[in-house]
Amino acid sequence: MECVDCGSLATSERRDRTAQGYRRFRCRDCGRQFNERSGGVLNRTQYPSDVIALVVLWRLRYRLTLQNLSEMFLERGIVFSHEAVRQWEAKLTPILTAELRQRRHSKHGAGRRSWHVDETYLKVRGCWCFLYRAIDRNGDLVDTLLSEHRDMAAAQAFFRSARLAAGMTPDRVTTDGHGSYPRAIRSTLGRHVKHRTSAYRNNGLEQDHRGLKGRIRCMRGFKEFTAAARLCRGYDELRAFLRLRTRHNQQVLAHRRRVLHLRRATAVLAILQTA
Repeated sequence: MECVDCGSLATSERRDRTAQGYRRFRCRDCGRQFNERSGGVLNRTQYPSDVIALVVLWRLRYRLTLQNLSEMFLERGIVFSHEAVRQWEAKLTPILTAELRQRRHSKHGAGRRSWHVDETYLKVRGCWCFLYRAIDRNGDLVDTLLSEHRDMAAAQAFFRSARLAAGMTPDRVTTDGHGSYPRAIRSTLGRHVKHRTSAYRNNGLEQDHRGLKGRIRCMRGFKEFTAAARLCRGYDELRAFLRLRTRHNQQVLAHRRRVLHLRRATAVLAILQTA
């Protein structure tokens, strides 16, 4: 294992382990001792990495409050406060989001070149904010961006982020007809991109908003803009990664659903544990 201090590969594993069972190492070059979690965001936490990863996964995936999670693990003999859940979420969600966005970056296809863009409303510290969201023709996520304003700058920032996340420029964008979209599309995506203004063609995206709306309904609202943006993007990225359908109204057998969900949830836990 590489030394977390000097980067040397001249390390040796010690016989003893940490109190939580992690392997310990010693660098022969600088003499520093470290373990498997040294240098990561979970270093010096008193709980095992698999427990923390499961807490963050359930926090993002299901409609659970911070207090719900602490009570659920209390029944298993693991005691932590709801503030610990908040701290773990703040540390691990950006890492998980970046990894899942990187995995989506390589996905291409005919359906990925047709985007449906719309915004919904969220209340942060008593003020309404605008959540820009986009999906493709197959219903897969393109990008999510929370903004304090609904104007030209916000639309341009969203399209730049969406193009970076998707790794491509779309051929067609469908919006609800807000005045900032035509110029934002021309200046950010290019004049060759076809812009359609239609309300009923975005019905699929309007229905897709319900997933996020249902997730935050059980919460008491957001007190910080950064926390709201982090949770919204993390939830959408995880939901897209665990999505089993590759097209609208696709039927997936129950056995296939269980196999795919277990495989992808295990991949998410591996990302969180190695953070």
